[in-house]
Amino acid sequence: MPIYAYKCESCGHAKDVLQKISDAPLTECPACGQASFSKQLTAAGFQLKGSGWYATDFRGGSAGAGGTAATATAAAETASASSDAAPAPAAGCGGSCACH
Repeated sequence: MPIYAYKCESCGHAKDVLQKISDAPLTECPACGQASFSKQLTAAGFQLKGSGWYATDFRGGSAGAGGTAATATAAAETASASSDAAPAPAAGCGGSCACH
């Protein structure tokens, strides 16, 4: 079950609540009783680690998982040579990111 962060707009009370995805959002603040308790947008609390994940695959041209950085760089150079309108990929991005 996911943990949702809530905050009251009236009194500023904040609380993390363990809820099912199908549960209705809470609206009543447990501290002041006002109907201004709402979910907050928060970042995910995990990081993917290990070989094969993006965080370790494309680090500055070093051959990560099975030489994928060199392969991606070669593919990006080929793609940029065939299209004059596309900008050159940044070091290590491989041209498969959202900026290209």
